[in-house]
Amino acid sequence: MGLNFLLLTSDATLLKIIQSSFSAATVGLHLRTDAASAMELSARRRLDGFVIDCDDVSGFPDVLAKIRSSRSNKQSVVVAVVNGTTTVSTAVKAGADFALRKPVQDKHLRRFFDVALPRLEREHRRYFRHKVDLPIKLVCDTGETLAGKIVNVSEGGLGLIYFVHGPIKGVVTVQFGLPSAQPQRFQARAQVVWNVRHAMGLRFVNIEPSCRSWFEAWMDSLAAQLQFRKSAQSSNTQHR
Repeated sequence: MGLNFLLLTSDATLLKIIQSSFSAATVGLHLRTDAASAMELSARRRLDGFVIDCDDVSGFPDVLAKIRSSRSNKQSVVVAVVNGTTTVSTAVKAGADFALRKPVQDKHLRRFFDVALPRLEREHRRYFRHKVDLPIKLVCDTGETLAGKIVNVSEGGLGLIYFVHGPIKGVVTVQFGLPSAQPQRFQARAQVVWNVRHAMGLRFVNIEPSCRSWFEAWMDSLAAQLQFRKSAQSSNTQHR
């Protein structure tokens, strides 16, 4: 469940220090050297954060505006790297969460992670989708009841396939059983975010208080299972 950042720069020195520091923090990095390709990636993929070289790559305002207006990345952490033309205050007013001046040093990045890591992990967990296979019932505001199957779930919502024709829109009530030694029923109101053929994505609007703690425990269990699988795979690789 690792973090992923996009780095927009054509500066080899900045790239080297970012790669070294992010690798040590086990943060994945996607490099782009021009604004257009950076905006293209941010439009189609959810990322935990962005490092934008403001003064040595053109198009910084456009990239930042694209990030802040996107549905998936508007809450992502943005680090602006300035080099004399853009001031720190200008970068922050434009929407950056953090600003670093060149030359960027490893100690600057360590301080950034000390401050930002809790927020990054919290947001990542909210968006990270665990693969599951569970039956679900949807109740529309019209009273119509639909059956489906959950294919992925996160703290913020879920993806599913459903078995009826025609698009579903608006807010629906979702109900499904939470896997546990003592099965519990989960119920929440959820907004339809996207809908393509027989698949849709839902964002939780309001989770019933009585089942929130059970749902959070299930999320903890899924995260622990994922971590165990990754550790086992790593161990097997090392012993080959």
